[in-house]
Amino acid sequence: MGNPVKIIMIEDDEGHARLIERNIRRSGVNNEIIPFLNGTEAVNYLFGTDGSGLAHKDQALLILLDLNLPDMTGIDILKRVKENAHLKYTPVVVLTTTDDAQEIKRCYELGCNVYITKPVNYENFANAIRQLGLFFSVIQVPQAAS
Repeated sequence: MGNPVKIIMIEDDEGHARLIERNIRRSGVNNEIIPFLNGTEAVNYLFGTDGSGLAHKDQALLILLDLNLPDMTGIDILKRVKENAHLKYTPVVVLTTTDDAQEIKRCYELGCNVYITKPVNYENFANAIRQLGLFFSVIQVPQAAS
């Protein structure tokens, strides 16, 4: 079995972030959650000091991504992750207040795995996250080409 999945939570609203984490924990997921309040810090973490994404090549990550961030859009982050050779297989769950059909379609076209509109039924959300976590803990995420 591979490394445990690290959950990267990119959410600028601290109240929402606490609520999301509490419900993930309540559903029995004990994976490490690394929170970011803005896109810049999250991008720096994901892509590393050299900007290549190589730092996370052998790590199993799951990204929870808000689209409405103070410094950049979640769409930009999603696009960069899915275009990166080392991160493109990383599952991305978009969790946002935006329910615009065009925006949802664009996220799926760019490669998001799940799109959830806030406010959400947090029991269903926590269950979805738990299912994704379980899935990625037993299935090997394909490695990007070296």
